[in-house]
Amino acid sequence: MKKAQDIQNFFYSQYFADGMRITFGTVTPALIFSLLGNLQIGITISLGALAVGLVDTPGPPSHRRNGMFACTAVVFAAALITLLVNSQPFLLGLTIVGLGFLFSMFAVYGARASSVGTMGIMIIILNTGAGDVASDAISHLAYLLIGCVWYMLLSLSLHQVRPYRQAQQELAESIHNVADYIRIKARFYDPSTDTDKNYRTLIEQQIVVSEHQDNVRDQLFRSKRIIRDTTKIGRLLILIFTDIIDLFEQSMATHYDYDSIRDQFGKTGMLQHFKRTILRISNELDRLAYQINANKRPKPLYDFKQELEQLRMAIDHTEQTYGVNTLPLKKILINVRNLVQRITNIYGYFDAKQTNTFRREEADLKRFVEHKEIDLKQFRENLTLKSTQFRHAVRMAIVLGMGYLISFMLDIGTHSYWILLTIMVILKPGFSLTKQRNFQRLVGTVIGGIAGALILLMVKDETSLFILLLFLMVATYSLIRINYIVSVMFMTPYILILFSFLDMNTLSVLRERIIDTFIGSGLAFVSSYIILPSWESAQVQGAMRKLLIANYQYIAQALKIIAGQTLSVTDYKLARKEVYITTANMGSAFQRMITEPKYKQQNTKEMNKFVVFNHILSSYSVTLLNNVQEADNSALTGEQIKTIRKTLYILAQSIHLFEPDDEADDFHETEVETPADIDANNIDSEELRLITEQLQFLNRIAVDLHKTCDRLAEQQKSRHPA
Repeated sequence: MKKAQDIQNFFYSQYFADGMRITFGTVTPALIFSLLGNLQIGITISLGALAVGLVDTPGPPSHRRNGMFACTAVVFAAALITLLVNSQPFLLGLTIVGLGFLFSMFAVYGARASSVGTMGIMIIILNTGAGDVASDAISHLAYLLIGCVWYMLLSLSLHQVRPYRQAQQELAESIHNVADYIRIKARFYDPSTDTDKNYRTLIEQQIVVSEHQDNVRDQLFRSKRIIRDTTKIGRLLILIFTDIIDLFEQSMATHYDYDSIRDQFGKTGMLQHFKRTILRISNELDRLAYQINANKRPKPLYDFKQELEQLRMAIDHTEQTYGVNTLPLKKILINVRNLVQRITNIYGYFDAKQTNTFRREEADLKRFVEHKEIDLKQFRENLTLKSTQFRHAVRMAIVLGMGYLISFMLDIGTHSYWILLTIMVILKPGFSLTKQRNFQRLVGTVIGGIAGALILLMVKDETSLFILLLFLMVATYSLIRINYIVSVMFMTPYILILFSFLDMNTLSVLRERIIDTFIGSGLAFVSSYIILPSWESAQVQGAMRKLLIANYQYIAQALKIIAGQTLSVTDYKLARKEVYITTANMGSAFQRMITEPKYKQQNTKEMNKFVVFNHILSSYSVTLLNNVQEADNSALTGEQIKTIRKTLYILAQSIHLFEPDDEADDFHETEVETPADIDANNIDSEELRLITEQLQFLNRIAVDLHKTCDRLAEQQKSRHPA
């Protein structure tokens, strides 16, 4: 049942919609001109459409539009310059190197600008040897431009018809990711689960959650149309997303050490009850995401009211039967109940009567998205060997030059530009990403090549081949952002079928493609070792410092609340967002680091401890903030305040162990005066003891984290003495 729903969900997803749009935009010109008897013109127009289509990734409407305009300009300029120097091999080589460097530097302006630069390099490569400076060249440029404009008009028209669709699809994907996160959390309640291993899996999933939440923020909070929309759908999307963010925070809350909970309640059977309920919550979120994606009115899958009552009765039974303190279980039950309530609220938004109220505290939505200006200063500041993007651009330029020389000097075939295309696709700023893409490209090409050869041997009917071509194209462009290796498996057969329509020897083309792919991948992989390599282990401490600062600032919110300071919902959620983003960045950096060569992997065990400790710290911080916000004036004692201050002091000491990696990284310790009469609070209760135990555990984690940071900093100094 779930597999069937997953398949249906894919067909409703943004990935499939992107694949369909790019395929239609690319195939239509070629098909029309083929019927008119001039397929070559159609292919040139299709090339322009494909370049702009690959830049048209989900995002705010203004960013998509500007990206497509920029890509059109870059495609035209790249093709013009390449055609001007095509007859001079030496000048062509210099052009490939020079523009390869320039377009690779576009990455300093973000992912979309990086895609524009990549398309510029692709157009240079595909236009080498395309023609001379004459009427043919002018026509070629005109057809490329027509293709770019055609795709832009297609994409912008579809957006006008369904302006909210991409945001809706990205929101559904984000909910699916949160559901998977909660599903992993449920495993902690299984005594057979390896806690450390599950923490690593949880952190990996948090990276995915953070990436998609950022995408949703961009699409919702940068869109003037959605923010200012007074109709139901604009409000609905923002309301659902803000509740999903709150639900995700609630799911992070840890009220007790999991190992301690297992020791206390493992034999009572209560943990299995909680695991089942939490898994049902994740299933409920999956169903909600599917229904939002399918544009259906969501309906609940489970009746949690009865299930929560059964959990409460089971806790009471456990307390009576085993005579244990069940307050930790009651706190977990409250957390689960809050998760269920947030899901219930979301279902309630689809009632027309309830969508008339908009949350005023969320009015300052644009503070949640990062605003980047495109200026030359940023470009100039990155023209240094300290910049990862500069090192990558230099590496790309050199390797493209080497690839051009090899393709020029060796008689491999008529499509030797595949060497350059392989370099362009595989070579990434970091070694680990290059290594991963290298493996994916090689395996995908070989498997896809074998599949393509079998298709051409078995299928002779041109209509059947054309239908297969369309299917393979849709699969290629639908999967290119989520599963590159499978995308390449579909891409290679579609290229072979395309060449078969051009009456070429497809087996010869296949042999040439595989050889060129191995040459290009070999050059890219070796260069990542020897040409200005970027090792994650040398840069990871900047990410560590930023994560420590984010956790410090988040915990400091508790002191501000106790001191009676007015803490706006926006300020609180901005601090929370920073924790999510820096945690994801640190997790990604650690994942990249452990895929680097063994001799470059430094202190991986200590680094793993750092990542896990920070995740636990974040989880307990959520609980702390919840308790402080809900507490009355007599609930917190002076001793507890001292513990919070001590924890913040230890975190500050950990932060000072690492040097800031940029001027913007300016850290100052929080100075907050707490009420003088708080030391008089001494009312004893189970609730107060639990909060005290949680704060003490938070402090112990901060101490362990500081020891880990101290060891890492000392080892870094010993390797790089002043």
